[in-house]
This record gives sequence, C-alpha cells and structure tokens, in this order.
Amino acid sequence: MDDLFTHSGKPGLKGSSRSSKAANYSAKDIEVLEGLEPVRRRPGMYIGGTDERGRHHLAAEVLDNAMDEAVTGYADKITVDLATDGTLTISDNGRGIPTDPHPKFKSKSALEVILTTLHSGGKFSDEAYRTAGGLHGVGISVVNALSEYLLVEVARDRKLWRQEYNRGKAKTKLKDMGKTANRRGTLIACRPDPEVFGAGAAFVPARVYRMARSKAYLFRGVQIRWTCAPDLINGKDQTPTEAVLHFPNGLADFLAESLQDGPTVTPRPFAGRAELTEDEGEVEWAMHWPLESEGFVNSYCNSVPTSQGGAHEVGFRAA
Repeated sequence: MDDLFTHSGKPGLKGSSRSSKAANYSAKDIEVLEGLEPVRRRPGMYIGGTDERGRHHLAAEVLDNAMDEAVTGYADKITVDLATDGTLTISDNGRGIPTDPHPKFKSKSALEVILTTLHSGGKFSDEAYRTAGGLHGVGISVVNALSEYLLVEVARDRKLWRQEYNRGKAKTKLKDMGKTANRRGTLIACRPDPEVFGAGAAFVPARVYRMARSKAYLFRGVQIRWTCAPDLINGKDQTPTEAVLHFPNGLADFLAESLQDGPTVTPRPFAGRAELTEDEGEVEWAMHWPLESEGFVNSYCNSVPTSQGGAHEVGFRAA
C-alpha cells in the first residue's frame, strides 16, 4: 500500500519528476508582490474564496464602512442601489473619507492611500472611530482590488471629489467637482471583476437586500434606502425593487418579524439596551420563547454577525 513510508525509488534517478528549472532555484525566483497584487493573486486569503459568499463579502465591506459612520453618530442615512449592469452603489451622509494629501505619501491623497494600500485607514485607534466592523484597514482596498470598476465620490467641507479605479489601480486622478452645499459623506460604486469571480458573476439582489435589512435592524438610528433594477429580480424572488428600511425598535422588530406572530410563552419580548459603564459602547438584546419551535440565537458585534459565538454570547446564555 502506498503511504508516506513506501519506498518509491532512489532520488535523483531518471524517473524523478523534478525539472531542471525547479532544481535551479535562485534569488531571481523570489517574487515580491506589491500594492494590491497579493489580493488579486490570492483573494481567498482576504474574502474566504471566489464563490458567491466571497463575492458578497465585497458588498458587506462597503456597507460596513457606511454603518461605521452611523454607529459612531456621524450618519443616519444610507442608500444601497443595485443597477442593471451589476454595479452596486452604497452611499452615506457621514463625514466623508479625507481627501487631503497623506503626510506619509505626499503625492497621494488620503483617499487614494486608503483605496490602494493594505492596512491603511482610520480604525486602528479610537481617535476617529470608537467602534468599527469589517476588515480593519483592509476592507475597502480589497474591494477595490477585486472590482473591475470602482467609483468613489466624497462630499466633504462643501466640496465634491471624484475618482475612478480599475482592478485596484487609479484610472483617473482625484477630481475636484466643485462646490456642493447640500451633500456630505462617501459614495462607493463597484462591480465584481469577472477575471477573479468568473464570467457572469454578479451580486444577488436577495442577498444584498437581506444584508441591508439586517443592518437596519441592528442599528435603530439608521435609515437605509434600497433600490434595485426590476430586471435583476426573477419571478419567484420576493425582493422589492424599492424599500425604506428603518426599525425604531431595533432587535425587537427583528424578533417579531422572525417569529411571524407565532405563539410565544410571553406576550411581549424581553428587550432592552444598556450603556457599558467601564468601557465605551453599549449592548442591546431581544429575547422571546416560542412554543412551537426550537428557536435560534443570533449574535453580532459592531453590526457584524458572529456566527461562531464569543464572550458576548456566552455571557448572554449564562445570565
């Protein structure tokens, strides 16, 4: 039986599979991947794979960035639009990504540094963001690297800035589009790269809609406006083409929708929220005990699902 210890012949004989090229291993064979090339070469390291789940990780990263502005109190409105050509556009009315020159990379704006450099961003300390979700300092640059097209618009300090990218590289310079009095925040429009995800790979309306709706449930202070091109929704799909997602009762509204008026032990859920006295932040919960089903437990941290649980879920079960 062939195994690790089976004798397979002496090394170096004529039957060896080693090529002369492989044998001549030298310094010139050492590659250095720069910029976002590591992401394009090994996307699975950053988004888990190039299947449907990995593809929608791009949408999650952009939406998480918008939600971070809402959670920290700088935004209260987010728009999510899915166009006929597969372009996903997500915008918020937050502070807007900084566009001034970066002190370390003086030839680039802070915006371009964030979009083209791994491990760059304002979420490594608590100075700009008290809480944040997503891949800190990686997310939006990974989205840029894996998108065949990406457009960013920033409305900040009453001025509108615009820049386009192609597969992680700047296609245009950062353009000053002039004054804008009634707009602020960041807009990101992106389309998955078929070179990475395969021909015809696109965002699925139902999946993106569920993602947006779950974020609205998790943070009661945000309003998410959803629009989708009608031709992207097939006959069996119940995804709406337009919706305003705003849930004043937060998790309690989510629980009510999940149970769909089924019989429960108590007439109303046990729900509430509390500020953390020693650490910055807050916790929110909602519980119900269904009579005709086994129930479920969903937990989140900074609006990101924690499917494998964690200390917050262990403490909840022990309380």
